[in-house]
Amino acid sequence: MKYIKSESEFKELIKGQKVLVDFYADWCGPCQMLSKVLEDIDSERSDVEIVKVNSDNFLSLAREYKIMSIPAIKIFSGGNIIKEKVGFLTKDELIKFIDE
Repeated sequence: MKYIKSESEFKELIKGQKVLVDFYADWCGPCQMLSKVLEDIDSERSDVEIVKVNSDNFLSLAREYKIMSIPAIKIFSGGNIIKEKVGFLTKDELIKFIDE
């Protein structure tokens, strides 16, 4: 799991085949719960790269990707959003979302 450090790093990372991006904030309870789920999935799967974006620190990315509520999950492929969900997901729900 990778926490982005710059917008340019983010733009490069989303060019991958299957990149799950979690827009979150440190103060957000559901985001903290989702982070634990993402850590589990990250340790079990190599077919998806997990990237975390702190929406408080990267306001321009949050605006660009229309983040209105968090946690917000977007799956990118080749730089394009292919799926998105808002809110906490259980591990099973998130795996199903990744795989559908």
